[in-house]
Amino acid sequence: MDIIVPATSANLGPGFDSLGLALKLHNQISITPSKIASIAISGEGSDKPSILKNNAFVNIFSETFKRLVGKNENFKFKFQNNIPFSRGLGSSSAVIVGAIAAAYEMAGFKASRDKILDESLFYENHPDNISPATHGGFTANIVHENRVITQKCEISDEICAVVVIPNSPISTEKSRTLLPKAIRLADAVTNISHAAFIASCFFSRRYDDLKFGAKDTIHEAARMGILPELFEVREIALKNGAIFSTLSGSGSSFLNIIFRDCAQDLKQKLQSKFGEFRVEILEFDNAGFQILG
Repeated sequence: MDIIVPATSANLGPGFDSLGLALKLHNQISITPSKIASIAISGEGSDKPSILKNNAFVNIFSETFKRLVGKNENFKFKFQNNIPFSRGLGSSSAVIVGAIAAAYEMAGFKASRDKILDESLFYENHPDNISPATHGGFTANIVHENRVITQKCEISDEICAVVVIPNSPISTEKSRTLLPKAIRLADAVTNISHAAFIASCFFSRRYDDLKFGAKDTIHEAARMGILPELFEVREIALKNGAIFSTLSGSGSSFLNIIFRDCAQDLKQKLQSKFGEFRVEILEFDNAGFQILG
């Protein structure tokens, strides 16, 4: 059995811990029964022996599989990891969602995407990444009585993402220490109104209006301060056709949404200015994780 799981971009500026979308940058995992358990990794993490010794995907898969069938079994895992670690592109959520979905499939149980998403919440208590990794597209999410309630819409191919991926990671745990312990009422209102507006733009496909919705007053400035070049990334993107430019998750990647016809020009400008960073044009993924057989 093979499974692919997309990268995700969460928060989307003011939609802190609630809004997210999926990108066509996938991890692929091949799982086969075996007499002897083994793990092979290509791509991201292949140079980290610790991931072979204590692999989060394998751990979550094994926990879920044993709960479903009542015993442990041996499997051969082959990972092709394309989602960068600790760059705000949902690598951890791809692991969680992929492991749970794969365990259900290998155990012979059918589970709805909502069921897989709810179980993912045990490992990741914010739904903004695990939801688009599960459902694809753009998702607006709340947690209600230990369940994720999601509204999803597909994203048109008239727009795409130009993603800037710095070579320096930012730990989500570390970046959360920078967040304010309290916020002003005016800042809360600003974020609530802008997050609601972003959601309405995606659902109505009024993408050009996204440029009015990106304002955040809670987390972005503090997190971007870890890597000040990101302020210039945003400035260049907005001057060169981006309709939405925001920190991806907790960083360090930066998400720029743009109409397809302008994407290549923006990529070239950003790559020219930030030669040490990786700049990718990515389509949006409307499918979420997929079992390939």
